[in-house]
Amino acid sequence: MQNPAEPISSINPDEVAKFEAMAAEWWDPAGKFKPLHLMNPCRLDYIIGQIAAEYGRDRASLRPFEGLRLLDIGCGGGLLSEPMARLGAEVVGADAAPRNIPVARLHAEAQGLEIDYRNTTAEALAAAGERFDVVLNMEVVEHVADPQAFLTTCQQLLKTGGLMVCSTLNRNPKSWMMAIFGAERVMRWLPVGTHDWAKFITPDELYALIRSAGLDPVDRKGMVFNPISWRWSLSARDLSVNYVTASVKR
Repeated sequence: MQNPAEPISSINPDEVAKFEAMAAEWWDPAGKFKPLHLMNPCRLDYIIGQIAAEYGRDRASLRPFEGLRLLDIGCGGGLLSEPMARLGAEVVGADAAPRNIPVARLHAEAQGLEIDYRNTTAEALAAAGERFDVVLNMEVVEHVADPQAFLTTCQQLLKTGGLMVCSTLNRNPKSWMMAIFGAERVMRWLPVGTHDWAKFITPDELYALIRSAGLDPVDRKGMVFNPISWRWSLSARDLSVNYVTASVKR
């Protein structure tokens, strides 16, 4: 039974258990998180560009995000938290799966990075009054129990003028073929059952959810995998499978 003093969580325990079972493999580029390692340069290119544009930072400088407080919600092993810390941001990495946090902490310490990793939820952070200049919400919204409640909480975690970067998977026959059948059953990049196609969200649906949460969507791009070059790239037109959005709290 929910304690009345505790914030209601949008966490789906079954989804948390899936990723906790794979926690030890976060930093193995050939392991179960191979798709994220392959996608990471593309994700980072978008994230860095959006933060630099929103805050007027020179992305070519050594530590362009100095002075910015950033939350990486659903941080996993820290694949995004670490590069953000290297770029100068004060990073809080939060994950609901307890086993992910020690993995992330140990790897960051080995790299000489100071990152505040916490086994917690977005709702608990918001209830504690935490506020951030940037919230990274990457490949999380399709795994929560209530996307609208979760995105509303992310809005509450942002300072006025703050930026949320949110990525997820489109819902259509192509995304089922690529993300479910291809990635899980053919390529075996992920364990079968990692994703539930019914929980995928179309770009227009996500924009509507973001607006209802009190944020202003300002950009969206597709992230497209090239099976010949084995590289991901950003696309202004192809949002058919993976895509990423940027929105601002006015």
